[in-house]
Amino acid sequence: MSGEFLGTFQNSVNKLKWITIPAVFKKKFNPRIKQTVVITLGPNGNIAIYPMDNWDEKIEKLKIGTDRDKQLLSNLRTFASSEQKMEQNGRIKIGTELLEIANIKDKVVIKGSGNYISVWSPENYEQFCQKHLEEHKKLFNSMDYQ
Repeated sequence: MSGEFLGTFQNSVNKLKWITIPAVFKKKFNPRIKQTVVITLGPNGNIAIYPMDNWDEKIEKLKIGTDRDKQLLSNLRTFASSEQKMEQNGRIKIGTELLEIANIKDKVVIKGSGNYISVWSPENYEQFCQKHLEEHKKLFNSMDYQ
């Protein structure tokens, strides 16, 4: 199983629609999968990049889940790219359809999201963070950190 992805990085999208996965994330990949990924629709208007082992585990859980899980499985498959191997330098190609859905043009935010890597437009990521920050402030205080 590939490790947990944590952290946030800014990067760019080149003219050929390639992005570079940060080295700290590359190190989390299980060596047995040879840095093979599946790229699909993310949960918040973003893109999800799953290492192949994490993708396989997610798919198996969804197959035996509820009708809602099976619908998510169908949606993930509908928007999924074919398996691709990340280049040695961490570059992967993102399809035009997913870039358009995620409103990504030339800059990206690459965020660790547990068992997958999320890719955001900077504007969408900022809105997402603002919303969650406000919710966090309402729900938690310093005592919750003790």
